[in-house]
Amino acid sequence: MYRKKKLTALVVGLLFVFAVITGCGGGGQDTAGGDEVIKIGFLGAKTGTHAAYGVPTLKGMQMAVEDINAAGGLLGKQVVIIEDDHRSQSSEGATVTQKLITKGVVAIVGDPTTGITKIAGEIAQSAGVVLLSAGAVGEGVVEIGDYIYRNTLLDKLAAPVVTKYLKEELGWEKVALVTSTNNDYSVGLSKLFRNSLAEHGMEIVTEQSIQDGDQSFSAQVTAMSGKQFDGIIFTGYYTEGALFMKEVRAQGLDHVMVGGDGLLAPALWELGGDAVEGSMVYTGFEADPEGATGKTLDFIKRYQEKYGELPDMFAAQGYDAVMLIADAIAAAGSDDPAEFKETLKQTADWQGVSGTITFGPDREPIKSPVYLLEVKDGGWTIKAVIPVDL
Repeated sequence: MYRKKKLTALVVGLLFVFAVITGCGGGGQDTAGGDEVIKIGFLGAKTGTHAAYGVPTLKGMQMAVEDINAAGGLLGKQVVIIEDDHRSQSSEGATVTQKLITKGVVAIVGDPTTGITKIAGEIAQSAGVVLLSAGAVGEGVVEIGDYIYRNTLLDKLAAPVVTKYLKEELGWEKVALVTSTNNDYSVGLSKLFRNSLAEHGMEIVTEQSIQDGDQSFSAQVTAMSGKQFDGIIFTGYYTEGALFMKEVRAQGLDHVMVGGDGLLAPALWELGGDAVEGSMVYTGFEADPEGATGKTLDFIKRYQEKYGELPDMFAAQGYDAVMLIADAIAAAGSDDPAEFKETLKQTADWQGVSGTITFGPDREPIKSPVYLLEVKDGGWTIKAVIPVDL
């Protein structure tokens, strides 16, 4: 009996390994219909706290695939999205990445967050599958390997630009800095802000630590209340940002909050209400039907018609991510990741719906401008459009 169980376990293990091997690289075989297709995986949250990033990314990807297939497909094949839901959990991010690879995707778009992207990037790099994040802005992403890309505005470009704006245009000299210590994105962004604040001669008069998932911030705000400062730099996500600002107002402080695109979600004002009025968030894209032109305006109009809402940064970058991969496959004449990753890294002055993109020698995206948004009357308004000195 023992030998029989041992043999069964060995067979199951070999079958799993075979499935992973046959699912990696090259064109995908659609087992449901038998037709050859090119499979692109979606890695993101459709539920949970990060759904505000994942859902619009997937919507943008779906529009891109529809456009590609309507134009005749890619290399004579239809393109399909293989999707799953990691439910905003880091451990599930690894599991979903492995599932997508087993199902034969040639590329993965996602995750929109830095932490899960870094976990997934290690797996994709080992498997030889291209991973292109349409949102991860923290450090240590493309350094994973030559199959890893992203197409978003980087914090290392945006943080200095925003810091300069706060000082020169708003007159800020002293700030409070709030970091979520169990969030890679927040820890990395706080580091960048510390450096840029120092470069611009601005003082951090108090630093406070929180964690993702915290509900009460009374102690941190109390510690801040005795200090003199001009505003709060908050580097975490929107849920904690909204709750933090409610506590700020509850303790009678009138400072506003500034942060990165981790705050970029309607839930910021839905949870925070009046407490987040005046809060500022920087991003690499903002839907502006009156000011947009060309393919960006066309995308905004079609997205609004399809989904009944304006696209955000994640939707636009999800669309661009699929199109970048498709153009690289077409240029390579192959859907083998080992081949089209080489054409992808040669991308220069590529015009997407979210802006013009060039990949530098380190495969990092170079994008401009920075949009600084402000919460006003329960919605986003464009406070400033700031060019990046490249």
